[in-house]
Amino acid sequence: MTVASGHGVLERSRAALQNEFLRGAVRFTTERLRSRKRTATDELGRWEEWRERGRQIRSHTIEHLDYYLKRFADNVRAHGGHVHFAADGREAAAIVTRLVTERQAKRVVKSKSMVSEEIHLNHYLEAQGVEVVETDLGEYIIQLAKEMPSHIIIPSIHKTRAQIRDLFEQAGGEGLTTETAVLAGFARRTLRSQFLSADVGVTGCNFGIAETGSIVLFTNEGNGRMVSTLPGTHIVTMGMERIIPTFADLEVMANLLPRSATGQKLTAYMSVITGPRRVDEWDGPDELHVVILDNGRSAQLGDDEFQAVLHCIRCGACLNVCPVYRQIGGHAYGSVYPGPIGAVLTPLLNPGGEYHDLPYASSLCGACFEACPVKIPLHDMLVALRRRNVEQGRVKPLERAAMKGFAAVFAKPGRYRLAMRAARVGQKPLVKDGYITSTFGPLFGWTHTRHAPALAAVPFRERFAGMKQDVQERPQPNRTSDGSPAKAAGSHLPAAGGDGEGGGER
Repeated sequence: MTVASGHGVLERSRAALQNEFLRGAVRFTTERLRSRKRTATDELGRWEEWRERGRQIRSHTIEHLDYYLKRFADNVRAHGGHVHFAADGREAAAIVTRLVTERQAKRVVKSKSMVSEEIHLNHYLEAQGVEVVETDLGEYIIQLAKEMPSHIIIPSIHKTRAQIRDLFEQAGGEGLTTETAVLAGFARRTLRSQFLSADVGVTGCNFGIAETGSIVLFTNEGNGRMVSTLPGTHIVTMGMERIIPTFADLEVMANLLPRSATGQKLTAYMSVITGPRRVDEWDGPDELHVVILDNGRSAQLGDDEFQAVLHCIRCGACLNVCPVYRQIGGHAYGSVYPGPIGAVLTPLLNPGGEYHDLPYASSLCGACFEACPVKIPLHDMLVALRRRNVEQGRVKPLERAAMKGFAAVFAKPGRYRLAMRAARVGQKPLVKDGYITSTFGPLFGWTHTRHAPALAAVPFRERFAGMKQDVQERPQPNRTSDGSPAKAAGSHLPAAGGDGEGGGER
């Protein structure tokens, strides 16, 4: 699943922070999505109960994933489909490539699929001389730009309409303006001929229903239905965790996913595909192939800390509330899965050291957990991944020494007080107007973008002792038998109709 190498998330983030349009576009869109989600969930009502039910369904399914996977595969085959299991991305891409080349296909049309991005399917197919056309509008845009998605739901969130117009003109558009209707019209006309002439259609899978062997697709454009019905062969790429037990469970997911993703009550198109075309049906493919991908997912099964990451329904809600994602966008994560879910999932699916720094791209505020429709504790997982880095020695020597010193100082009150006295003296050359503004040394990571608060001249422990003494020396009011202050002699309540300041006449 490797996408970017040679630079860490910190370097990529610094580059993203220099792109004012990117930051503005991401903030604008994520704020709009959050607002729409809030409205949609309020209208539904009892949102926390829906979330808990979603969590229960996903937790139960993953706990019994082997059973539900087998049942799903058996039912796909019972309805005339074919099932292929792939241990990793290379094997999955090889299976799809073989299916395409065996049918001598020259053109493949695709609906939006994060799994196909994860395994770099386009690269494998194009290497065999197959033309691959992304038909989701956002995916089509980034394919022309030769980029990867920057958001799970809105792949081209970082593009301006002017940039899109330029890309479309390079693809053959003439006299295009930046109006949405004009740009969408060009894409619609261009892609229509691709649908009609494609040999193979490739889609993802939002959910696979074990009870019936059905594939469920949530889309907001008609391309998903065109891709899955017009070509003679339909290939589905799905992660092994995308299973739900029954159609009844789909009702819960059909309420959770659209509201969490885009703030819609219902997605524009919810397609349920069970097997290839029957003999008495006019529409649909002659062949249905489902490629089920592991690629590191099974390694999380049975892990108390990380198994819940497989509950994810790919709604993107955690991205929309993440303060880090809103500042740096998706490409800074260097993976097809950005945001908080990417910061957890990517290192787990790629256990080498390439993505070990992603868990640090977080403020640990917990907003991702509050937004997640199935209650995945991503903030706890980020902390666990940081701990794992320490246990595996992925810590700079200076940081390790600093943490050992920190532990030693905080282990004894006397050491702590001595260290704070030394720090108050040492900070004096760096303090201005109550803040440390120095842009060098170990504090540079903080102070090059904002001021660091200086240590108080008098520590709270000493101030508290003085405050406590003041309270003890202050005269105490007389108390009644029930402990309430006694009323002073001659005092009275304001007269009825008085002004509340003593009851006197004005």
